[in-house]
Amino acid sequence: MENANILKKAQYHTWFQHKDSSGYITLARKTKTGFKQYHYKPNELANHLSKWLGEDIYFSQNTFYKPSRQIETIRELRSLYVDTDCYLLNLDPEWLLGKLQLEFFDQLIPEPNIIIFSGQGLVLIWLIDPVPYKALPLWQAVQQYLLQQLKEFGGDAKASDAARVFRIDGSINSKNGEEVHVEYRHDYRYTLRTLQEEYLPVLKTEKTPSKRGRPKKVQQLFNTYSLHHARLLDLVKLVELRNYDVKGSRELICFLYRYWQCCYLADPDEAIHQTLFLNSQFKEPLSEKEVLRATKSAQKAWDAKSNEEANRLAKEKGYPGAGYNLKNSTLIDWLAITEDEQSHLKTLIGRFEKRKRNTIAKREKRRTEGVRPRKKYLEDQNELQLDKQFLINKAISRHPEATIREIAELTGLTRSTVHRLMKK
Repeated sequence: MENANILKKAQYHTWFQHKDSSGYITLARKTKTGFKQYHYKPNELANHLSKWLGEDIYFSQNTFYKPSRQIETIRELRSLYVDTDCYLLNLDPEWLLGKLQLEFFDQLIPEPNIIIFSGQGLVLIWLIDPVPYKALPLWQAVQQYLLQQLKEFGGDAKASDAARVFRIDGSINSKNGEEVHVEYRHDYRYTLRTLQEEYLPVLKTEKTPSKRGRPKKVQQLFNTYSLHHARLLDLVKLVELRNYDVKGSRELICFLYRYWQCCYLADPDEAIHQTLFLNSQFKEPLSEKEVLRATKSAQKAWDAKSNEEANRLAKEKGYPGAGYNLKNSTLIDWLAITEDEQSHLKTLIGRFEKRKRNTIAKREKRRTEGVRPRKKYLEDQNELQLDKQFLINKAISRHPEATIREIAELTGLTRSTVHRLMKK
């Protein structure tokens, strides 16, 4: 009977969060050797949950377009969240919830839909109208804002990536034997853009808009997340284009992948986990020892990015800051990315590909804005010229002795136009 109640709790938890979702949902169990995980479609999940009862059971907060829990495979972003490790600060979860209700909810942060009492801390979940992975930079910006507001209560930056899993209702936290339980507060789904407009402080304080109308700080924030995410996607795409046969570039690909994952996730442990997974997909993978050795400096560079002294020294030398600031041309040269490969990538492109895309974009823009194709333009120009010639001929027939200046006045055309067409 007890197992039946635990199963119902778990089923309701996943249903409340993922009803009407699409893509794969990950179920995971923490073991001594890491996470054991499996991926289910929403209509399969409830029937398989009975196999996942017990200690340290987790499920993904967002969904994936294939059975692989990685940022690059996100299908739908369905929630925002903050994991508060309040126990590390000797804060009682019930006390913390009371403080948040009085001083934070609907003031500094919106009221969460779900609160998970994880056995040691609190996890706050905000459900949002599903958005595709292209909204990830905006999602990450709002996520960082929520995290920043709860940092003083142990908000965990390492648990803020889009592929995160959290404990499921009714499972047991093996660290202290406590049962996980969930409090459901409301079922209203927020809109990501509305949360940005209402809570993201840079939108309220920045007065000088950029040329495109977006506040400069927000533009920079989006650009940072967008660039790291786009480069991660490009690296994976490059591996796919080469049919996972990347011998000769494996160490470099793993190094870049680990560095950009660190920058994006702010979680070095998860970054190396994801890097090892990417390596495992190569036709000839490196050993784990080789991956760790080849990518060790990637994490050191990421650590330096958040070091004030390292950034100061880097700027004195003329660099934008600590860490790796690699140009596209350098990356294309290192990875020997061909022009054909660049046509499939988003950001790892050279001048020729960039110019080609700009030309296509301008052409499409002209057409969508009603600008005529060249053939139509020439036809219209010819017709317009004939109309002008007709006006001039008519004026001359009525006033055969008129001068060019007088014909121009009669027709409303310029003297140069009249002179040019009369010569024809």
